[in-house]
Amino acid sequence: MLGEPVPDWRSLRREAARSDILRAASALAREKGLTGWTLRDLARRLGLAAPSLYSYFASKDDLFDALFAQGSREFLALEYPPSRDLREAMLVSARAYVRFSCDDPVRYQLLFQRTIPGFTPSAGSWALAQQAYDKSLAGLIAFGLTEQRDLDLVTGVVSGLVAQQLANEPGGDRWTRLLEETVDLLHEHLVRRRRRPNRSARGTSERRPA
Repeated sequence: MLGEPVPDWRSLRREAARSDILRAASALAREKGLTGWTLRDLARRLGLAAPSLYSYFASKDDLFDALFAQGSREFLALEYPPSRDLREAMLVSARAYVRFSCDDPVRYQLLFQRTIPGFTPSAGSWALAQQAYDKSLAGLIAFGLTEQRDLDLVTGVVSGLVAQQLANEPGGDRWTRLLEETVDLLHEHLVRRRRRPNRSARGTSERRPA
């Protein structure tokens, strides 16, 4: 129809090429680790001359930033079923995080650990991570768990289970099977602490991804 925008075939082809490069980089990272390969290795896998990659990504950190943004969008896309109470909300959020992390350990390292020396996500990629983090905790906040120290306690403990699992028994469940018991302990502690009078808040205004 008249007036409809015409797709720019050059832009479409460029985005398709970038997607192919990101897929190949993800596969290489799963085989050799996040830092165990070079752009030359990636170009060889794609059948390209190494300088050709710089037409799509200015540097390896630029490539990592695109992977970070992609992973953050995948985290943001997770759905969290409605919960009846705080304990259920904590369990729903924790299970989603554990499943997301254990399904792709390399993505977990990129998003939630400081695996790559000197790499810092761009402002746009970090904003996506912040949105995903906020969404993952929205159910907890809805049931009154609003102090940053409380949210940090929950994310820190659950992240610890994931870190132990991936470091010591990837593909197993020695630590992750403790998730429900861990949530019960956290819930009991938080409910008891919230009942104490004159409790001072020590949180910060910014929430950070786990």
